[in-house]
Amino acid sequence: MLRESSLPVRYPLRRVNDGKLIQIVDAALAEAASKAGAWLKCRPGCYECCLGAFEISLLDAQRLRRGLTDLETRDPVRAMRVRVRSAEAAARLRRDFAGDTAQRVLNEAVDDDEPCPVLDPATGTCDLYESRPLTCRTFGPAIRVGGAVGTCELCFPGATEDEIAACAVELDTDALEMPLLQDLAAGEIVSPTLVALALE
Repeated sequence: MLRESSLPVRYPLRRVNDGKLIQIVDAALAEAASKAGAWLKCRPGCYECCLGAFEISLLDAQRLRRGLTDLETRDPVRAMRVRVRSAEAAARLRRDFAGDTAQRVLNEAVDDDEPCPVLDPATGTCDLYESRPLTCRTFGPAIRVGGAVGTCELCFPGATEDEIAACAVELDTDALEMPLLQDLAAGEIVSPTLVALALE
């Protein structure tokens, strides 16, 4: 029988703040990484998941902006590089996807190799790693939402479906994040955005 994660018992679904949300997600991912062991290929310099456009929430955008402000106090040169990359990426997106840029990029399923503007091209690491969006935090290890288990295609080489399922932890970030987003937007529907647009 597959061992289920104890995460839902330790962290029942309830309203949490962003800091607690990140603690819950990071604890779940640490458990998933521990279960996966050598099957998990995520390492500094592996950035396949940092290529192409992906949606982030308003909460992710705020966390990234706070992270960039913090980086400016610790390492202003590196922060400026992030700002320049973000502005250049946003300008390209607005030129190529005029109008509702974020929604057009996401709806048209842009499949490109443009790196996330937060990715340092010299090191292959994230300049705002501590402030990264939930998508970035949960990509790689085996995560179960409902009955489906998702993983990075580079992880678990040669593992069977049962072996992957045994490494999975239950984590529904949407259910945890939605109350925060509703509070943040004061009941209005706020469309997802992109990293470049959030940081320009």
